[in-house]
Amino acid sequence: MRNENEALIVIDVQNDFCPGGALAVAGGDEIIAEINELMDEFPTTILTQDWHPSDHSSFADNHPNRSPFETVDMAYGPQVLWPAHCVWGSGGAAFHPKLHTDPADMIIRKGSRRAIDSYSAFFENDHTTATGLDGYLRTRGITTLSMVGLATDFCVNFSAIDAARLGYQVSVIESACRAIDLDGSLQAAIQGMVAQGIEIVN
Repeated sequence: MRNENEALIVIDVQNDFCPGGALAVAGGDEIIAEINELMDEFPTTILTQDWHPSDHSSFADNHPNRSPFETVDMAYGPQVLWPAHCVWGSGGAAFHPKLHTDPADMIIRKGSRRAIDSYSAFFENDHTTATGLDGYLRTRGITTLSMVGLATDFCVNFSAIDAARLGYQVSVIESACRAIDLDGSLQAAIQGMVAQGIEIVN
């Protein structure tokens, strides 16, 4: 068992990010058995869940003459346009059925505000609107975080970077993650995380 000040953060292991989903990450379901085993090691487990309204501004369908994976400028900065995914209440937004959800101490839903996307478990993409996770962890006395889930180069990356900037000791368990790798985004994410002092482990 890990120390009481450690938590496992499980990022977006949802049907739409697994094979057959609307925004499938290759091999996304291959990490679930390892994640379930890791939950047994940690005294605290937090799950995050992408949770969008159908008219969310990050969906390419909601931008005339735009296609998925194009980048547009939003008020908060550049935004990748995605295929519609993880629409709240849909089967695609549900956790993968093989993921153990009972051990979760907390579930953070993110991306529910129409006008702004949210990759990070800590902040929306304006980097100022908080999800409340930081406050929860601090009241629990948690200082060390291990990140797993989907996808390495987006939501895991953003969550890990924000956690490091907030002063947590952070590691990313790479074997329990999978990446989208959009135009070299995986390598850029790994380099960026290492530069922030985040440990990449297997």
